[in-house]
Amino acid sequence: MRDMNLHKLESTLEAALLAAQEPLSLADFKKMFDDELSDDLLRKCLEKLRAAWQDRPAELVRLASGWRFRVRAEYMPHLERLSPEKPPKYSRVVLETLAVIAYRQPVTRGDIEAIRGVAVNANAIRALEERGWIDVVGHRETPGRPALYATTRKFLDDLGLLTLGELPALEAQGRLNPPESADAS
Repeated sequence: MRDMNLHKLESTLEAALLAAQEPLSLADFKKMFDDELSDDLLRKCLEKLRAAWQDRPAELVRLASGWRFRVRAEYMPHLERLSPEKPPKYSRVVLETLAVIAYRQPVTRGDIEAIRGVAVNANAIRALEERGWIDVVGHRETPGRPALYATTRKFLDDLGLLTLGELPALEAQGRLNPPESADAS
C-alpha cells in the first residue's frame, strides 16, 4: 500500500461499493489495486466504512457473496412507492419446497417428498432453479443417483444473509423431519 494512504483506500472501496450492482468480494476489491492488500486490511477498512454509515439511510452489509450497500428497512415503504413493481409471488408448494431444501440440504426429491408427504411438483423445483435460489450440488450414491439440491449464495444474498445459520429458527422443527417409515432415497 505504498502508493495509497488508508483514507484513499477507504474512499476507493466506498466508491466501488456505491457503483456496484452486486455484492463485492475481497477478491473483487483486490483487483482494483496494483499493491498486494491483505484480507485483514480490507476487512478493517470495510468495518470502518460500515461504522461511518451507521447513522445513515443506507448501511454496509456483509452477505454470502460479498459486501454491498443496502437501504435500511425503515425506508423501504417509501422507496417502494417509486417503483410499484411487485416481486414474484410464490405458491405454498414452492415455499415449502424451498424451506425443506434450506433447512435440510443437501436433499433429493425423495427427501422432500418424504418430509412434505406429497410428490414434488417439477414446476416448484424449476421456479427455484430459475430464480437462482437452488442448484444441484451432486448426486446421492444410491440406485438412480438422484440429484442433491442445496441453496445458493444468491438465495442468501437475496434474503440478506451471510450464512444459513442466520435463517430463523423453526417453530415446529418436527415438520421438517421425515416420517419414520419413509424411505429418504
